[in-house]
Amino acid sequence: MRRRLVVALSFVVVAWLVQGCSAPVRKPAVPESLVGQAEVPGLPGVRYRLTDIETLVLEGRESVARESAYLASQGHKGQLPEVAFLAVSGGGDAGAFGAGLLNRWTAAGDRPQFKLVTGISTGALIAPFAFLGPKYDSRLKSFYTELGPKDIVKPRWLLAAITDDAMADNRPMWNRVGQEVDRALLDEIAAEYHKGRLLLVATTDLDSRQPIIWNMTKIASSPGPRALDLFRAVMVSSAAIPGAFPPTMIDVEAGGKPYQEMQVDGGAMAQVFLYPPSLNTTKVGGRAGFAERKRRAYIIRNARLDADWAQVERKTLSISARAISSLINMQGVGDLYRIYTTTQRDGVDFNLAYIPKSFNAPRPEEFDTEYMRKLFAFAYDQAAKGYPWDKSPPGPGPVAAETQKR
Repeated sequence: MRRRLVVALSFVVVAWLVQGCSAPVRKPAVPESLVGQAEVPGLPGVRYRLTDIETLVLEGRESVARESAYLASQGHKGQLPEVAFLAVSGGGDAGAFGAGLLNRWTAAGDRPQFKLVTGISTGALIAPFAFLGPKYDSRLKSFYTELGPKDIVKPRWLLAAITDDAMADNRPMWNRVGQEVDRALLDEIAAEYHKGRLLLVATTDLDSRQPIIWNMTKIASSPGPRALDLFRAVMVSSAAIPGAFPPTMIDVEAGGKPYQEMQVDGGAMAQVFLYPPSLNTTKVGGRAGFAERKRRAYIIRNARLDADWAQVERKTLSISARAISSLINMQGVGDLYRIYTTTQRDGVDFNLAYIPKSFNAPRPEEFDTEYMRKLFAFAYDQAAKGYPWDKSPPGPGPVAAETQKR
């Protein structure tokens, strides 16, 4: 009887606490009929939805024109030179893999300057520094070998699942991004934009359930005071796992009225992207000869592709977590096949790197410093003699395919 009374009183206390704690408020979401018109005030045209392919094609053509003009000013004549694209996937603390690979690639002496760099989630944190090149390798190494959980998030109380917008506060992440990304860094990115290079980061508009591709080079090129804040906000929101970290609320305007978008991890829509399949790069140049240049795509998948075995507890949360993890993993494999099919159609050389089954260091918690150091070192050593890039995604039975090559 006493036990039942204690349980009943506990529920009463919890209910009282929940009622006394108001959830975070927000401005109205963009109405469905106006979603395609929403723009960031003072920064129009800095992002694309999947319905904006023509706008993205125009940006691609203009980037080629800027590149051609820049090279001509440097005395270049004839056909445009070979270009390389880089796509960096999500993966949380496994971003240490991409950071280690890029650092060793620099040391090997054959790392190209990428015309296009894209990033999602942890890849969005890597992408700006990978875009600017080897001089920023030390920052990538520091982020993925020196930080720990407290440098990324601050846990909230258990009832945050009911009373708040996430289980943890990512203010430490905001602070870190604020330290690393300043106006000087944006000015460097802007200078590369004027040379015809592009840096793109993807987030998810949770209201409309649509991916958003942000032109970070165009944001950096804006002299407006909002550019720096938006650049930082996009980086953080792309890495904000829904439910785990708070969403980023982006103020926009549509139809002459103010609204607010809820932007979260780009991984909610895709684990990695290069460019939309509907955008045929052979037609982007704008005039004959541009499509004939050699193009190579390098895809860094900050995750394993084999199925990791585990005995799942017969509990709701364990079963749900395992199923969601499986869905995310297979979504990542599907993303690779989509990119591969697109590059084969467009005549782009495909190169894939991912964490192999042979890496099995213990990972006691998210963003464990020792785990990240070991993964960084593993990727660095893997690339010591030139990374063994795969020329296609794994076929049926990825474990078997990996075993044959590794």
